[in-house]
Formats: sequence, structure tokens, C-alpha cells
Amino acid sequence: MKGRRKKVSAESKNGRQMARTSLLLALLALVSVTAATVAWFSIADYTKVRNMNMEITSGANLRFDLDAHAVFDDYVKTLSFGEIAARIVRDKGFDMREVPLEPVTTSNYSTFTLENGTVVDSGKGSYLEFTLHFMAQQDMIVHLSSANSSGQKDGTAISSANLALPAAMRISFTIGNQTHIYDPGMGNTSTVSGNAKTFGLPAGENMTYNSSNELFSLKADTDQPVLVHIWLEGTDEACTDQLRGADYSIQMRFVGTDEDGNELDGAERGNN
Repeated sequence: MKGRRKKVSAESKNGRQMARTSLLLALLALVSVTAATVAWFSIADYTKVRNMNMEITSGANLRFDLDAHAVFDDYVKTLSFGEIAARIVRDKGFDMREVPLEPVTTSNYSTFTLENGTVVDSGKGSYLEFTLHFMAQQDMIVHLSSANSSGQKDGTAISSANLALPAAMRISFTIGNQTHIYDPGMGNTSTVSGNAKTFGLPAGENMTYNSSNELFSLKADTDQPVLVHIWLEGTDEACTDQLRGADYSIQMRFVGTDEDGNELDGAERGNN
């Protein structure tokens, strides 16, 4: 009898241990699912990000526009929020001054999806898509720059009254089959995966030009189209309900350099 009681007791103990293990595994699975989804803020309209502003500038020997032109002088050095908004209305059918962004994600930087995997059309307004055409008077390498031009505060920056928002924002530049993704939360680092490079920028006073922030090469008097996407990365840990109803402002500044990273227009670097 004692042997049988010991056997029953051992089996009971093993059963309790298995039950505790199963419960623990279930809890871990729940935590994993929760951790995977905590970054996405709600998709209800009132949580979307509102009140966008944007301006894009370039150096003296580098210009761009929303259309291709035959000669350098027809391009511009600055594009305003209103000009970009008007082009998106024309091409995509929505006004980015009225339609707020919502969190999306992408694996190929051309198709964007919601948290539930639904593909979002570029005409919905959940993210922004437009093309910039660049031209230069000489061969150069074009970089995204956080440095200010002389006497200006025009270096690349994403700002918001909500300090968590910039880290959740992404801007990508696609040229041919190469994509470069600016992630403000990365600091002065970069990573490469396949045909995509993700990079950050140093503070403006520390800006140097190298392969990390290089976007593409330009041949003199040759138009180069660049597809631009701007979105809130739903999987970023900063993309939570704390961003509800936030406003934001985007500045982008492009600089041309030689192969050694020296600015070709001689512009002085400003401080942030």
C-alpha cells in the first residue's frame, strides 16, 4: 500500500507540475502577444496624428522640384508645405492638411499595411507618397543633412509638441531598387538589410557626410526622380496612444558633396 501511495503521490505531483508549466507557457504567450501589439496606438480617428507642416530645402548647386524639367534653372531650392499638399491633392485625391496619418508598417517600402495586415492604398492618407526630382550643375553625391545653412534653421528635423512622436516617424527615399530610410530615433548610426539602408543623423553641429547619410549620386544636368514616403511606424515602441492627436513638423535639407564628403556649394554649417 505504501508503494502505491507513493506512486499516486508522485503522479499527482507530476500532474501539478505539468499544470503549472502549462499555465506558465500560456502566460508567456499572452505576454508575447501583448508586447508585440503594445506599440500600435488605436486606429480610431481621434487617435490619428494631425496638423502637419513640411518644408524642403537644398544647397546652392543642388535643386529639385515636384516635376522634371529640361534645365537646372527651372528647378527650385525650396518647397513649401502648401506646394507639397497641393501636389498630393492632385495626385492622390486627399488633402494632407485635413487627413491625418495613422500607424502603418512596411517590409518592402512600397506596400504599407495596418496592424491587422490590411494593405493601405496611397490615396487613403494613412501615409504620404510623392516624388521629388533632383538636378545639379555638377556631378555630386546627395546627402540628407541635419546641418543648417548659413543664418537659417533649416536642417533636417522632425519636431512635435509631443516629444515621443519624432522617434515613431520614418521618411524613405527610393531610387531604382535602392531605398534609404531616415529613422530619427537611430542617432548617428545606420544598418543595411538587402537593398534597404536605415540611418539616423547626428546633431547639426556634428554633421559630417559619409556613406551612412548618402542617398544617391547625381550626374550634372540630369534629372533624378526620388520616390518619398512618410509614415508613422506602428511597430516602433514610441508609437503608442501617447501620440493621440499630436501635431508635427518636418524639415528636410539636402546637400551635395564630392566623393570625400566635402560640400560642393561651400555652405557654412549652422547649429541646431
